[in-house]
Amino acid sequence: MHELLQQTRRHFFSQCSMGIGGLALASLMSNGRLAAAPATRNPLEPRQPHFPAKAKNVIFLFMAGGPSQLELFDYKPKLQELNGQPIPQSYVEGKRFAFMNTSNGMNLLGTRKTFQQVGESGAWISEMLPYTAQVADDLCFVKTCKTDLFNHAPAKLFMNTGTGQFGRPSMGAWLTYGLGSASSDLPGFVVLQSGPRGPRGGASLWGSGMLPSTYQGVPLRNQGEPILSLTTPGGVSAAQQREVIDVVRELNLKQLVETGDQEIATRINAYEMAYRMQTSAPELMDTGSESQSTFDLYGIKEPNESSFARNCLLARRLVERGVRFVQLYHTNWDSHGGVGETLEDDFPKVVKQVDQPCAALIHDLKSRGLLEDTIVIWGGEFGRTPMGENREKTGRNHHIDAFTMWFAGGGFKPGMTYGETDELGFGVAENPCHVRDLHATILHQLGLNHEQLSVRFQGLDYRLTGVNPAHVIKDIAS
Repeated sequence: MHELLQQTRRHFFSQCSMGIGGLALASLMSNGRLAAAPATRNPLEPRQPHFPAKAKNVIFLFMAGGPSQLELFDYKPKLQELNGQPIPQSYVEGKRFAFMNTSNGMNLLGTRKTFQQVGESGAWISEMLPYTAQVADDLCFVKTCKTDLFNHAPAKLFMNTGTGQFGRPSMGAWLTYGLGSASSDLPGFVVLQSGPRGPRGGASLWGSGMLPSTYQGVPLRNQGEPILSLTTPGGVSAAQQREVIDVVRELNLKQLVETGDQEIATRINAYEMAYRMQTSAPELMDTGSESQSTFDLYGIKEPNESSFARNCLLARRLVERGVRFVQLYHTNWDSHGGVGETLEDDFPKVVKQVDQPCAALIHDLKSRGLLEDTIVIWGGEFGRTPMGENREKTGRNHHIDAFTMWFAGGGFKPGMTYGETDELGFGVAENPCHVRDLHATILHQLGLNHEQLSVRFQGLDYRLTGVNPAHVIKDIAS
């Protein structure tokens, strides 16, 4: 009796052969046969949404660094007229900007780019985006996006996880947690990167936070092995490798039953996924089966080049294979006017790198019947101020009060421009759209109620949209 009193519930559940531990082990046996090889439930198997969905997949084209909406989408004749004049104090009173006390100017800066209305929708598009102009009627522009944080890494975290704090689940993690993935041979959430460096914030931008790590984004490399250490070492046969995986799996299953730690289940499935990906990942990355006309559409010069254009093609191939969430990060969109960040010389280069591939992705998805089920998102962590910066050349500061993003497919209304900024492009004149509203709307299109998609951790319920008000913007999504 004394010994029983010393036993904790955890010891009891793990050691009682006919208790919870035994029941858990029995439930892990394939087809209910105790003699069969045990198998854990695939945490990425497709699950039903809260209500009928308009979309199945997401491709997020993330322009890391904060693209200037005033050079691309938000045409402001008044800003041109007042170029060089101080911005009225009423606009900036009480506002905070990055580098306000060191390099930021208060004089208005009109763009040197020309705009025109394109397509049947009459959307305003800069001369810098000739390919995007061709698909304008397929896009839904939201000109009044707002966010809370004005420095790069926290703002990227906010756009991706709904908070500026590290350690929270990203949007892709939430979606695969809520819906699983239709792909059995590839991760449910894949990350592709291009540009001169990685995005500020790093892997936290596609992390799983307090969710099991099986839901985190998996970066695929453009060159060499798609994933490091994926290839079987030399001298190891397929049979030997399978034997090792089976033994490790049995050991992990035993530990899973004893502890109930879901990270062990994640580890088991990671081994199995890696084994399958030894075939599926190289097949995905081998674009040799694509036609020359497809390469020309995206602007791909070499089939195996490392570029944003090839990543856009890979994104299409990934959603074709059932991957739930694909995120492309392209740097560097920072435009302060310093070395490598000028609006005159550097900004046009990065715009040119993405214009044709983004439009090609819309064309390609649409021609294959995939756009209807796929949400394509284009945007960065924030926008740029109507005022210039006092640096070596022309630039703009970070701006969180009004910037532009566009959406396509997945029930977002094509050929629509939502919201309007004031005459200087500084603030919202009508129809504000906070990042939390965008998150709620994206989840809604995938059949998920943002208030119900939550997880309890350390006594609190966490969700992508947080505890502040968030609204589905029904005007832009059917």
